[in-house]
Amino acid sequence: MIHPNNSDKTQLDALMSQGMPHWQLSNNFDKSYKEQRQRFLLKRLQLQAQIMLIAGLTLIAFFLWINSQVEGKIYAFKIGFIVELFIFICWALCKNSIGRRHPDLIFLSLCWSVTCVVQIDIALLFNDFEPTNNLWNLMFLTQATLIPVKWWMHLGSQIGTLFCYLVLYTLYKPTLENPLAHYVESGIYFFWTCIICVFSVYLYERLQKNEFDARKAMEVAQQKSERLLLNILPAMIAEQLKQQPTTIADSFLEVTVLFADIVGFTELSARTSPAELVDLLNTIFCLFDQLAERHGVEKIKTIGDAYMAVAGLPNQSNNHAIAIANMALDMQNAVAQFNEENNQSFRIRIGISTGPVVAGVIGLKKFAYDLWGDTVNTASRMESHGIAGSIQVCEASYQLLKHKYLLEERGLIKVKGKGEMMTYLLKGIN
Repeated sequence: MIHPNNSDKTQLDALMSQGMPHWQLSNNFDKSYKEQRQRFLLKRLQLQAQIMLIAGLTLIAFFLWINSQVEGKIYAFKIGFIVELFIFICWALCKNSIGRRHPDLIFLSLCWSVTCVVQIDIALLFNDFEPTNNLWNLMFLTQATLIPVKWWMHLGSQIGTLFCYLVLYTLYKPTLENPLAHYVESGIYFFWTCIICVFSVYLYERLQKNEFDARKAMEVAQQKSERLLLNILPAMIAEQLKQQPTTIADSFLEVTVLFADIVGFTELSARTSPAELVDLLNTIFCLFDQLAERHGVEKIKTIGDAYMAVAGLPNQSNNHAIAIANMALDMQNAVAQFNEENNQSFRIRIGISTGPVVAGVIGLKKFAYDLWGDTVNTASRMESHGIAGSIQVCEASYQLLKHKYLLEERGLIKVKGKGEMMTYLLKGIN
């Protein structure tokens, strides 16, 4: 049994949150963001590798052109080939499971394959020359603009490159060809290039995360609003209302309407506290809602302790009478089981009618899907003039049910506003 007074969640809260606590929702966002970011990172790594392969070919062609000596051409081709091979391997790794699991390592490999391999090769061949840093700024700026890895990965790639440079400088002690001021100036430019790159990546990462969270929060809010709307209106009507926000009124030639009323509920309300009364009513109606969903019946509304439902709209069906009959029988069983479990003695009176109706949404505020027509009035009269614990059906419903269900003729009864009507009592399935 539901206890509203002892719960911090209202029905609306439960509907909107779908039982998911805020911390779990936040964890889902983080997980989803990491997965999206991982996929995006792999695509950008592949793009960077492709750009580097093309750029490498242009540099190889340039050094082959400017070197007049055969040895120089061979060296230019060799170092270019080694760098291109490293880049190609990184590009290939992006396309398999290793790359999907460890994109950060591929990122570092791409950086160091260009910056460090060239330095090492120059140092080994020409140990009296200074290792070059011509590619550093280009590489770091490219990474900062193309690759959305964490800021500390960018910092790591820079530190790794600088560490390689310092180790080579320590080992080979090249002669400084330029004044000290030249190297200090280059160092200052390089330092601020690194700082700006790392800082821009950090800010970009924060912006992307905030935008992702905001977009996901908006999607969740839209989904919650959609669920709330679908909890009020049928899906077809909700979509129609969103597309064309005008009065909706559709005619249906034949549907089956059900009214159910809890017998003695008015007397019970006189000796029961309002909270407990609502608790009982909510529990019973929740059972009816589950039955409506199970049988493909559209719940229309509740009026006090009365429950109204219809089959055959908004999605038209030829089995509308059967669906309502099955639901009515199950409603009797559900109330009997509820009484047994909660030591109660409720009985329901059900009325069923078949015929044409007009269904739709009218008004400007607090939309509600409702039915109008003589069939609705007849179903209401079948319930109010019925017998406690029984299911009373009109002649039209009887004609649709008589071959599959056990029905007992009640006979002619005088119905308010309708005169005498032949009615039947639905007993069960044939």
